[in-house]
This record gives sequence, C-alpha cells and structure tokens, in this order.
Amino acid sequence: MMLWRKFTGETITLPIKEAVRQAIIAESLKKTKLKVCIGTDSQVKANVTEFATVIVFLREHNGGFMYIHNDKTTQKFHLKERMLAEVAKSIEIAYELCDLFIEYQVEMEVHADINTNPQFKSNDALKEAMGYILGMGFAFKAKPEAFASSCCADKAVN
Repeated sequence: MMLWRKFTGETITLPIKEAVRQAIIAESLKKTKLKVCIGTDSQVKANVTEFATVIVFLREHNGGFMYIHNDKTTQKFHLKERMLAEVAKSIEIAYELCDLFIEYQVEMEVHADINTNPQFKSNDALKEAMGYILGMGFAFKAKPEAFASSCCADKAVN
C-alpha cells in the first residue's frame, strides 16, 4: 500500500481512495466546489531519484489542501525518461481516483512538470506526456500552468 500524508506531515491511514472520498464528501457538505489537480515532481541526489506525487484539492475561492506520496528509486533515468516516469505516477493516481471524481462531479487535471518552452530540456517529453495524459481522457496542464507538479510536488520532494 502506498503511504500518503497531509502537508502537515500527518499520515493518512486510510487507503488513498477512501481518504479522497471522505475529503470530497466533507467539502460537499460545506457546499464547497472542489477541483483536483494531480502532479508529480522528482529530484536526483547522487544515485537516488526521489519522486513526490500530490493530490491538490482546490476549494473555489477558499484555498485548498493536498495529500502527498514520496518514493525513491536507484534506477537511472535520462531526463526525458524521468519526466515521463513523473507523468506515469500522476496518471496512475488519477486513474485510481477518476471514478470518484466522476461520481461526485469534481473537475480533475493532471499536471506535468514539463516546460512548454522549447528552450528547456524537459520540453523533449512534452508531446509524449500530453498524448499520454489526453489519451487517458484526462485534462492536461504543463508549465507554467502546472502548479501541482512544479510548485506543490516540488515542495514535497525532500
């Protein structure tokens, strides 16, 4: 089972799907309109790559909160491979949760930490990432709009 935590560091003990369901229900009882953005970022330190995947809940006109999952690997990646691994991790969670978002009519986007500017190396992975995310039927955002991956997940990578 993947371990998730809140931004406060509090561990989420429920399976992530149940925790997300309860969060959606709690917010809907408060009549809050939610939007969810899922993104992953990574950092390489020595021979370890650490990934942070976030589920960001945005409350319309009222801030938000997020759930975080970190994992590490010693697998070596070329930059493009690592960008696509980030996207795959985001899609895995989006796919696991998408029926909840449909059931509760919550808008959801998958954010890729990939630059739309061709001058940046990460741009090499843009076409594949966009095709992968859109092909799965998810809304897609890349930098600079991809705040879930480029800001939120970025802060969650140790």
